Amino acid sequence: MQPDGQGKAARGGRRDEDFQAFAAARARALYRSACLLAGGDTHLAEDLVQEALGRIYAQWHRTSWFGGKRRIDNPAGCAHTVLVRVFLSHRGRRSSGERPVGAVPDGEAPQGDPELRLALMDALGRLAPRDRAVLVLRYWEGRSVEETAAILHLTPGAVRTQAFRALGRIRDVLGHSLGEPAGR
Repeated sequence: MQPDGQGKAARGGRRDEDFQAFAAARARALYRSACLLAGGDTHLAEDLVQEALGRIYAQWHRTSWFGGKRRIDNPAGCAHTVLVRVFLSHRGRRSSGERPVGAVPDGEAPQGDPELRLALMDALGRLAPRDRAVLVLRYWEGRSVEETAAILHLTPGAVRTQAFRALGRIRDVLGHSLGEPAGR
């Protein structure tokens, strides 16, 4: 006879294996249905399937989907029902906040030159991650050399050197489109 905890653990492990097999077998069909529900939005469909499988898993041990006292005759149908409910609850949450529109409404544009902003974002994207971090901390967030060094676990001299080199790389990427810095 097994001690009480070992029997429950063995049953729980089997149920986890049963759920994994069920999820693997039904994931493709659930995804196809979710794509249709989401109007072709594949990212939303993936989210819906993940949410549905999460909810099913939370109830898996209580309902004994494949055996036990509370057997569900059609687990695939039940899974699709959960998927639809997840979709409807998602639509309800989305309708209270986000609203997709065909065109962006006119509004106040951010200050500055949008072309320059895009060029700078592109140039930053071409830098190595640490160089990007140094520039963002120093010049976007306005942190001191010492604060930047502490955050990145560098010496202040290394921060100065990296900032100087990273600015040089950005100037190379942008060419002469920035002109001379103010005050020179």
